[in-house]
Amino acid sequence: MLRVGVITASDKGSRGEREDLSGPALAKLVQEIDGAVVEYVVLPDDQTLIAAKMRQWADELSLDLILTTGGTGFSLRDVTPEATLAVADRMVPGIAEVMRMESLKVTPKAMLSRGVAVLRKQTLIINMPGSPKAVRECFAAIAPALPHGIQILKGEASECATTVKPG
Repeated sequence: MLRVGVITASDKGSRGEREDLSGPALAKLVQEIDGAVVEYVVLPDDQTLIAAKMRQWADELSLDLILTTGGTGFSLRDVTPEATLAVADRMVPGIAEVMRMESLKVTPKAMLSRGVAVLRKQTLIINMPGSPKAVRECFAAIAPALPHGIQILKGEASECATTVKPG
């Protein structure tokens, strides 16, 4: 089972002025890939706080996957990608590219998402959009590849190519 952390970046949510619907949606979605949310927090749109939580969950708790929701737009308070890049060891551009590509089929505003995906040690960190609908759409696009990618990251799998038996 994949151990997952969910960070919702929302000033209003962190103050109790808005209910977080995207974080709980992600908790349900990760069950589809044999995952369970073991850590969940709603934080203000603060780069330092978001980055610190990612470091803690990756370095101390060794979570397999951290999903963020919110904070990926153009607002000056949207700093989730910057927090994510600050903790990154390596980039995983294909994940964010696929999410934007699939979202563009629904809305041209998808090109305005600044979300990224990175690796920190043996943890995959992915920025998701802030709305529950967009979270569901984006997760559906990337879910088929996540378990295998995490297995490779953890050293539990080595082959990406399909093996064909001769003859």
